[in-house]
Amino acid sequence: MFKLSNGLTVILHEDHSVPIATVNMWYHVGSAREKPGRTGFAHLFEHLMFMGSGHVKPGEFDEFLETVGGDNNGSTETDRTNYWINVPSNALELALFLESDRMGYLLDTMTPKTVDAQRDVVKNERRQSVENRPYGIAEEVLDDLLYPEGHPYHWPVIGFMSDLTAASYEDVVEFFKKYYTPANASLVVAGDFDSAAAQKLVEKWFSDVKPGPPPEPQTIPGVALTAVKKKTITDRVQLSRLYLAWLTPRHLEPGDAALDLVADVLAGGKNSRLYKRLVYDMQIAQDVSAFQASARLVSSFQIVATPQPGHTVDELKKVIDEEVRKLQAEEPSAHEIERAVNQIEASFYNRMERVGGFGGKADQLNAYYTETGDPDWFNEDLSRYRALAPSDVRAAAVEFLPLDGRVELTVDPEKKP
Repeated sequence: MFKLSNGLTVILHEDHSVPIATVNMWYHVGSAREKPGRTGFAHLFEHLMFMGSGHVKPGEFDEFLETVGGDNNGSTETDRTNYWINVPSNALELALFLESDRMGYLLDTMTPKTVDAQRDVVKNERRQSVENRPYGIAEEVLDDLLYPEGHPYHWPVIGFMSDLTAASYEDVVEFFKKYYTPANASLVVAGDFDSAAAQKLVEKWFSDVKPGPPPEPQTIPGVALTAVKKKTITDRVQLSRLYLAWLTPRHLEPGDAALDLVADVLAGGKNSRLYKRLVYDMQIAQDVSAFQASARLVSSFQIVATPQPGHTVDELKKVIDEEVRKLQAEEPSAHEIERAVNQIEASFYNRMERVGGFGGKADQLNAYYTETGDPDWFNEDLSRYRALAPSDVRAAAVEFLPLDGRVELTVDPEKKP
């Protein structure tokens, strides 16, 4: 790991198992840095980063990579935006050139017309993923119930339609200058190369990117659920669906890992407690899932269940609450904990098998650096789970899943006219 004079942190990782290399860039900005009334900027920017830069004409980014057999993509979340390029290792310099050019020279080619074109693309994406997808609006409503007005997680990552319409070219330029600076980014280069040679290439292509001031530190607003918040909405769906949600500890904080095991004990696979009882034994649910949605400012724990035709969400809620109470009263078995930890460990090794792409080693190195300052945090992360005992899992269920402090959202089918 080293830092360029403009503030860019660079992490190199050699892996000679296959002749590929990946360039993985994280900008430490996501939708949580947006302002109310101007939501959707972080995701809009992800799109604009593929539309050409100072020395790469529109369309050439993909053409250059396809010529050498490479591929690329990006994604936006609440607290980061990432971009990755996978190439044969002999094309590493091309990937570094392309990534550096859009960091340093994006504004050279960006115009109001480009912004308008990508704004329409993002609006269409919102229609596909939210308005026109069954249960698509539920996540947005959940965020609205979990986080108060003004909280950075109150709005969806993709933004509100009215805000996307209102975004001006000047707003977009301001966002880029504030957050897309070398000091607010970290670059991981991983794969089949020599580190000394790769460092020279990184310095060659990124050293001329102008520095910018790092953004001001983000404050973490307090948020709590002191009662049950209930809401029922309708959607163009065939079956009702129940969402139960709690506010839980931030990612990597005490309790976060234990809640991953709580989710697995309750609904992790077909032998889990809720799946076995609701879907197999009683046959009153189509499906049930549980997960700890870990995030940097505050996390949420969710249980989602869909009743079978002829059954109601109230039937499912009664059984779910019984199982949550049971877990709060009695420790899970050692076998349940061992199974959950084994699955988590297997997923760690699966991710480490891949160098590039979403969730691969380069992405994970960047994630650990961003959250802990140490890209080599694999063992510490896995140790969080290996150290847990059945009593820790029960204690997490008691402390963080109170039945009198949560959100209860029901999505019902629209009544036919």
